[in-house]
Amino acid sequence: MSTNGKNSIAPWHDIPREEIEWSPTVVADRCVGCGICVTSCGRGVYAFDYERNKPVVVAPQMCMVGCTTCATTCPEDAIDFPSRGYIRQLIKQNKVLRQSKDMLRHNREKYDVKVRESVPA
Repeated sequence: MSTNGKNSIAPWHDIPREEIEWSPTVVADRCVGCGICVTSCGRGVYAFDYERNKPVVVAPQMCMVGCTTCATTCPEDAIDFPSRGYIRQLIKQNKVLRQSKDMLRHNREKYDVKVRESVPA
């Protein structure tokens, strides 16, 4: 994913990822250093500070917009995200609903359940 030779992160529904404030925040006083967030995130958002025994958000823009898996699996509720209202406002302001419906309409072969069920796993 590069643009003009520079590393860039793919946009989310045509919104530059750099313009979207969506990433986890580790609440240090609640974190017990279990590392579930680090080892469960498949997008490389976290690293682990072994000296402090705490996860560190090192690649916030790699976090998938709307994903809260790390917060959901954190046994101590030590990970916070912006509100769901923020995402809903982003969707409304940028007409993401319309774009999503257009994507479904124009890419039926990619999303159609009947097509996907007929393709061998």
